[in-house]
Amino acid sequence: MKLTVVGGGSTYTPELIDGFARLRDTLPIEELVLVDPAAGRLELVGGLARRIFARQGHPGTITTTQDLDAGVDGADAVLLQLRVGGQAAREQDETWPLECDCVGQETTGAGGLAKALRTVPVVLDIAERVRRTNPGAWIIDFTNPVGIVTRALLQAGHKAVGLCNVAIGFQRKFARMLNVAPGDVHLDHVGLNHLTWETGVRLGGPEGENVLPRLLSEHGDAIAADLHLPRQIIDRLGAVPSYYLRYFYAHDEVVRELRTKPSRAAEVAAMEKQLLEMYGDPALDEKPELLARRGGAFYSEAAVDLAASLLGGGGSPYQVVNTYNDGTLPFLPDDAVIEVQAAVGPEGATPLPVPRLDPLYAGLVAHVTAYEDLALDAALRGGRDRVFKALLAHPLVGQYEYAEGLTDRLIAHNREHLAWA
Repeated sequence: MKLTVVGGGSTYTPELIDGFARLRDTLPIEELVLVDPAAGRLELVGGLARRIFARQGHPGTITTTQDLDAGVDGADAVLLQLRVGGQAAREQDETWPLECDCVGQETTGAGGLAKALRTVPVVLDIAERVRRTNPGAWIIDFTNPVGIVTRALLQAGHKAVGLCNVAIGFQRKFARMLNVAPGDVHLDHVGLNHLTWETGVRLGGPEGENVLPRLLSEHGDAIAADLHLPRQIIDRLGAVPSYYLRYFYAHDEVVRELRTKPSRAAEVAAMEKQLLEMYGDPALDEKPELLARRGGAFYSEAAVDLAASLLGGGGSPYQVVNTYNDGTLPFLPDDAVIEVQAAVGPEGATPLPVPRLDPLYAGLVAHVTAYEDLALDAALRGGRDRVFKALLAHPLVGQYEYAEGLTDRLIAHNREHLAWA
């Protein structure tokens, strides 16, 4: 089995390598290729990756290359984890929206749109090259904004599934609270990427006992604190929102906070510098503890599980993924990409049935889906007017003066990445 990671020079990658090494019986990789245009980073990450495999006794080989076509040739699956523009672009995404009193964040709002506009054309080019070289390969997208990027891939006819670590993070957290194995926790997870709620927490599988009321009763304070939301909001919802919902439920509060502290991008850039220095130490043969603060917790477990199922191995029968709606949420188009529990196998992902969604959630899901329609159109065809319409449609923007100002700033800060600008 050959697996290729595009964006393999990311400081995330040792987390992924550690999972591949530990879970080799689930996903028996024979050849792993790390592809990245940044030769210096790739050398450091590749060296550590080989040492991790050696320490854990993994028999597979790890190669690195800047040549995408060579890297994906013969791959059974290609995992995308790239960031167009790097942390410098992320820093901009998180700062210029604040000038218009809007939240600055790299995956939602105006910053998320900027990331989509930079990313979609690059990902589609990569996917086309994968298809020319190896049309049978699965594409696993971890590149944000996952929902929009996955929809672009699926609409272009690629064998693609989107992946996010939010659900597996909740699964692991709830398992600790319940003192059960993570595999015993099944989430009723529903919504769009970075716009989801846990409406049920079941023991043993999709038909198991719903213990969410017990979790909220016994651990509501801890759950609310992790989400930086008041406990009474969680109780009134009767569900656990992803932490990204705070940008919607407490937008103005978040904007005030963001103006008083360094951006997350600045924190991550400093962390990445330190991590790369660590990765260059030839004595280091395991992922450092600092990596846990970088983000992406349990990413490797989720990626292994998904790849194993898509490639016919021993992955879990049900997993939270991003895939076509296909009638699962009847108020959305079939070709909308939703994030829900799905049955996953070599034929792809089939969403499990979802009970009628409360209007409190359905309204916001429909609203953001409409924005994603316009965002994808802007990413594919370009043009200032399409960017403006997408921003006007976003519930975190929604006013024409804000949309005008954000459009100007988005184009000014991203001109080098926009072929049409």
